[in-house]
Amino acid sequence: MEEYLRSRVPWSTEPSLETKAKEVGINFDALIDGIKNDKSDEQMGEEFGVNPKTIGHLREHFMTRGIGSIVGQD
Repeated sequence: MEEYLRSRVPWSTEPSLETKAKEVGINFDALIDGIKNDKSDEQMGEEFGVNPKTIGHLREHFMTRGIGSIVGQD
């Protein structure tokens, strides 16, 4: 008896970091540069005109899930 393995398409469990940044009016590339340059949440919050907690949430997403939240396999 032959077994057939179905291909599983990767899927996302939540919006990507880029989508989340756009939703709160933050330039994604500038956000990544800020993280790369080790700017504080307060510095970036002031720069982007958002609450530092918003930056903290986006930073946490980046550190724990990366840019996207892709799960699954081909």
